[in-house]
Amino acid sequence: MNFHSNNLCRLLHIEYPMIQAGMAGGPTTPELVSAVSNAGGLGTLAAAYLTPSEIRSAVRAIKASTNKPFAVNIFCAEMSDETNGWQEVHVILNRMRKKLGLPEKWKVEETINHVSEQFQVIIEEGVPIISTAFGTLPEKQMIMAKENGVKIISMVTTVREAIKAEQGGADIIVAQGSDAGGHRGTFDLRDHPNGANIGTFSLLPQVVDAVHVPVVAAGGIMDGRGVIAALALGAAGVQLGTAFLTVKESGAHPVYKKELLASTEESTVITKVFSGRPARGIKNTFIEEFEKNKINPMSFPAQNTATGDIRKEAAKQNNPEYMSLWAGQGTRLLTDQLSASDLIKKIIKEAEGTIKNITSSY
Repeated sequence: MNFHSNNLCRLLHIEYPMIQAGMAGGPTTPELVSAVSNAGGLGTLAAAYLTPSEIRSAVRAIKASTNKPFAVNIFCAEMSDETNGWQEVHVILNRMRKKLGLPEKWKVEETINHVSEQFQVIIEEGVPIISTAFGTLPEKQMIMAKENGVKIISMVTTVREAIKAEQGGADIIVAQGSDAGGHRGTFDLRDHPNGANIGTFSLLPQVVDAVHVPVVAAGGIMDGRGVIAALALGAAGVQLGTAFLTVKESGAHPVYKKELLASTEESTVITKVFSGRPARGIKNTFIEEFEKNKINPMSFPAQNTATGDIRKEAAKQNNPEYMSLWAGQGTRLLTDQLSASDLIKKIIKEAEGTIKNITSSY
């Protein structure tokens, strides 16, 4: 397939209309980002939980490994802690801490807000593309980004959000369906407390019809068949997250990878108990224990900060039952131990085969 005339490829200066999603928490190592970009896709560094200095180091490591375009993903959400119900939350979390050998906690930890500094480092380091989740860049940051020639990718979960993103200056819109793993990109949880949960292939054509910028499909796309399906519905390209979690360059914990490969389309749920924002992940003991108490988690990012010690200790102990195992609904289609480059080649070959099968059947 020749993608050189593809709108997304021309706009981002990439070979294939394929974006590796920014997955916060460790999977998107500089090695993964540069490998995807070197293979002709767009690698994305998930920077939301990184300090400004960590972002700077990671961006420089990526640049040392590739001269191709790459993106950095940040959150555009309210980062002030709302801690209503923190006592009840810590009662539940302390039971989990006891099982992991952690000390109890009876205080609210403040989330450090690096958002402005993160953006400044991205601009200073000459990152060519910024992708955003949970909203769009504030007007001043959008103006600064545009003045520096930065392309903006905004993730949306409804048509209304897509229109708002385009009006706010987004160059590319990612239509994230409910199939997608990790956090829902919903802008305002007051409209959708559990995230806007519209399937990828229902959301995609409606967003395509509503905006005038290229639209990228995300959620449940794992192979070449998904690529062709998305393109047939008007997408200019696809964004894959879960598919890259098990490649060699992924920074996902080995136990996390094992759980992914053992999971099915029935394994995941959308939950707010880890971070305070709705996210799709493999159901485990943490989710079951928290949700059976019928206690609302704190809002993001307070809940995310409060559960951090449990998730980190569980990872140290190789205990998947208390880790956040973000995953989409297409996990039966995961491949094991391919490099990022080989995965991209595989998907492109599958897409070409799908086109041949379609044309030969008519």
